[in-house]
Amino acid sequence: MKSPRARLWPLLLLVPILILPGGKSPRADLPSDGYIWQRRWTPSLTQAIAEAAPLIRDWRVLLAEADSRGKWSAAAVDWQALAQSRRPSVLVIRIDGQIASLDEGALLDELLTRIDEARRSDRAIAGIEVDHDCATARLAKYARFLAALRGRLPRSLPIAITALPTWLDSPLLEPVIAQADEIELQVHAVENPHMELFDRRQALEWIERFARLGRPFRVSLPTYGARVSWRADGSLVAIESETPLRAGGDEAVELMASASEVAGLVRDLRENPPSNLRGIAWFRLPTSDDRRAWSIATWRAVMRGRLVQGRLEARVRPSGRPGINLLWLENTGDIDLELPRRVEMPPACTIGDGANGYAAIADASNLTLRRQGGAALRGHQEQMIGWIRCQPDEGEIDVQP
Repeated sequence: MKSPRARLWPLLLLVPILILPGGKSPRADLPSDGYIWQRRWTPSLTQAIAEAAPLIRDWRVLLAEADSRGKWSAAAVDWQALAQSRRPSVLVIRIDGQIASLDEGALLDELLTRIDEARRSDRAIAGIEVDHDCATARLAKYARFLAALRGRLPRSLPIAITALPTWLDSPLLEPVIAQADEIELQVHAVENPHMELFDRRQALEWIERFARLGRPFRVSLPTYGARVSWRADGSLVAIESETPLRAGGDEAVELMASASEVAGLVRDLRENPPSNLRGIAWFRLPTSDDRRAWSIATWRAVMRGRLVQGRLEARVRPSGRPGINLLWLENTGDIDLELPRRVEMPPACTIGDGANGYAAIADASNLTLRRQGGAALRGHQEQMIGWIRCQPDEGEIDVQP
């Protein structure tokens, strides 16, 4: 359905977005943790940490990761930025789910060495987290690895683990979670390139099932998007998110966690929380230069449960060249908004072209700028989408969601 028509100078498109009813804040007993998953610590990340610190209980900071061959790489953690945020840090060690020898002594020695180095750098260490997407069939081996880790760490240093919904039907789950002081249930993932990153109903079912185990836990909710590419035979090539991979493949799709869907689950948990739910861990901390994550404004709005009115305005501005004007879209609200799929020019505007994700399509009647692929415009930002050659009041412009 087309949106209501408006004059070309300017065009206003109102998009109401429901985040949470009533403008209520989340329950005090469901505090938020934030994952800092960036490998490179940029000025925009440092700024995001400072802005988000008042909303956060603990940071969960990627320290290092072991790939499928057991090769380690470290994140360039800025310990000073963490200290200035005045929030404790849980150090996260990621171990690739396809690693061949999880229980090797060398792997454990390397993990402990990196933890010891980090503890000497930062005195506000709240615990250690192991992020390992272990295959369900290997959970017994994973439990033995966690027991060995527990035996070599001080009892005063809590161990957290991420838990996958695919483990819920396994009798081997209990020995794994028995080794952990804290559990993060992850309810977001790319299971199928044709499905979303997050499904509210499915996530709530997983949370309710995990809660019946009786162990205290947190739920990990997404703020991010991903590019999923696959081959013609349907096999997965790569999942790109915070780190560009330049992966190939025959097909690809951009997925983004829906702010309204995630906010709906926050509402569910606030209104009827499991008694053993201890809080929410957000994956991952958004930054101003992270194109595959929400803006901090959107994240803050979802966390606080505000009712937010999103608004797009289309503006035409002079280009500095006679007869040529630029068409801009501006998001004047807090919430990221999906860019319109089509922007149709009035009949008098027959010459122009698209830019920044828009392409021009001309026919006998008018000129249309069409969006290429999925895209969103962040809150309080603007984007130039093309140029046109026409004068004010020569007709109406039509924006189609």
